[in-house]
Amino acid sequence: MKRALISVSDKQNIIEFAKGLVELDYEIISTGGTLSKIQEAGIPAKAIDEVTGFPEIMDGRVKTLHPFVHGGLLAKRSNPDHMNQMKENNIEPIDMVVVNLYPFKQTLEKEGVSKEEIIENIDIGGPTMLRSAAKNFEDVTVIVDPQDYDDILTSLKENTLDFVKRQKLAAKVFRHTANYDAMIAEYFMGETNEEFPETYTVTYEKVQDLRYGENPHQKAAFYKRPIVNTMSLAAAKQLHGKELSYNNIQDANAALEILAEYDGQAVAVAVKHMNPCGIGVADSISDAFNRAFAADPISIFGGIVALNEEVDSPTAEKLSEIFLEIVIAPSFSEKALEILTKKKNIRLLELPMNDTEVVSHKLTSVNGGVLIQDQDNGKVEVDNLKVVTKRQPTEQELHDLLFAWKAVKHVKSNAIVLAKDGQTIGVGAGQMNRVGSAKIAIEQAGGKTKGSVMSSDAFFPMPDTVEEAVKAGVTAIIQPGGSIRDQDSIDVCDEHGIAMVYTGMRHFKH
Repeated sequence: MKRALISVSDKQNIIEFAKGLVELDYEIISTGGTLSKIQEAGIPAKAIDEVTGFPEIMDGRVKTLHPFVHGGLLAKRSNPDHMNQMKENNIEPIDMVVVNLYPFKQTLEKEGVSKEEIIENIDIGGPTMLRSAAKNFEDVTVIVDPQDYDDILTSLKENTLDFVKRQKLAAKVFRHTANYDAMIAEYFMGETNEEFPETYTVTYEKVQDLRYGENPHQKAAFYKRPIVNTMSLAAAKQLHGKELSYNNIQDANAALEILAEYDGQAVAVAVKHMNPCGIGVADSISDAFNRAFAADPISIFGGIVALNEEVDSPTAEKLSEIFLEIVIAPSFSEKALEILTKKKNIRLLELPMNDTEVVSHKLTSVNGGVLIQDQDNGKVEVDNLKVVTKRQPTEQELHDLLFAWKAVKHVKSNAIVLAKDGQTIGVGAGQMNRVGSAKIAIEQAGGKTKGSVMSSDAFFPMPDTVEEAVKAGVTAIIQPGGSIRDQDSIDVCDEHGIAMVYTGMRHFKH
């Protein structure tokens, strides 16, 4: 008779699986709550302490860490020495392990959870049994996922549980335990305030396969962090439209990051190719979207819109007039949904926006490695600004300068943003020189530039960008400062009565 050791925290479908194993002449060995559940269902099962000859102790902390368990799992059936040592030590083989682990992730997610409870939900015996069984997959079947139960029973009945299937099950185990350990490592990294430790272990869980990546010839999938903050696409509920694509997710995430910069008013953000093409703030979400749309009514076509308040019917009417890939909002009124769902291809995502978690690190893949840096969560307030020109900015200019500064942070470098009255009016992105970005932003703004403000993500290496601002009628500029030729730009501002402030902080975004 073959033996199966079953010890699961997630008891989904375990009774049916255990019954199936008994029908196939397996002897069941089990522990704790799993043993009780199996026996209550009338399924014969042996307690682990009957196998080890040693009681479960220390509140169950020690129960399976025993040679009678791990010898039965690790012995190679094709190795005569192993088999002789099993016989000499009265160790019986264990042919199957069915284990899933203490709910560490679910414990972390519990509101008001104590550190003691978190620590007690770090599984030791479970991962050890899984790893022992997975290492010896040639002889032992190891199951960590309840979704595999039916397939395993079918394979056992049809005698098709071969080397390849067992190896795939073992591979899933090592992914599972690596994911589990990575969550624990991340928890302790936070507890000990280690920002860049000697090894950096992260883990992500698959949300879905994507149709393709940036281009049709590239494969792609969407993964999420195990514990997702609320303002994340991984937590969004899709109400309408086809599945998100790789580029959709990139652009939508960019829109959410921009949206998070603004608070206190209704905000609308339009994004195209991960750059904002329009941002508007106002007292109502409808007016905010009108401003974002008017900022660049051409580029918004085929773009993504994120809003921080419920989409009402006036806003929905305006949204429905243009082709958009995605609209993201905390909610949609019944009438707004009726209007927008008439458009077959638009994707509507509902996402809570009242509780945002600051992402601490950003990972970027490079050939052979990964770059890790702090997320650019730098903020600038009025008190942080240094006026470097003779003229002080007005109160309205200060408001627009800070608005534009928040926007330029999310534009690809070299970045220039023109803004006026709570609205971007021109965006210049990703040029090899700063004056090129300024010319693009000014051209895009058309006749709106007079009385606007300019924001630059980094300092001006020479005064040519300021000279373009002068010609456009810009009245105030915000930039980090720090060039050896700063005074040249200051002199041009003073000559033409432009106010300029320094932030002392740059926002390169490559």
